[in-house]
Amino acid sequence: MNSPLGVQKFLVSTEAELIRAELQAMMDSTNFKTETSYSPSSDVNLTFVEKHIKYLSQHQNVNSQHYLSNLRLMTKIS
Repeated sequence: MNSPLGVQKFLVSTEAELIRAELQAMMDSTNFKTETSYSPSSDVNLTFVEKHIKYLSQHQNVNSQHYLSNLRLMTKIS
C-alpha cells in the first residue's frame, strides 16, 4: 500500500483526473453496469467512480489503462 502522501499526490494528479473522466463516462453510459456499492471500510456507499479511484490510488503499480480496459469488459451490458 502507498503512503497517505502518495495517495493524496495521485488523487490530485492529471492521470487521476483523466481516469476519473473515463470512469464518469462509463457511469453516465447505459452500456455499463456501474451501480453504487457499500464499502465496509468507510461505512458508506461509494459511487462507481469513487470505488475505482480509491483502488487505483492505493495500488499505484497497477497499469491504469489495462485496469480500465478490463473494467469495461467486466461491466459491459450485452
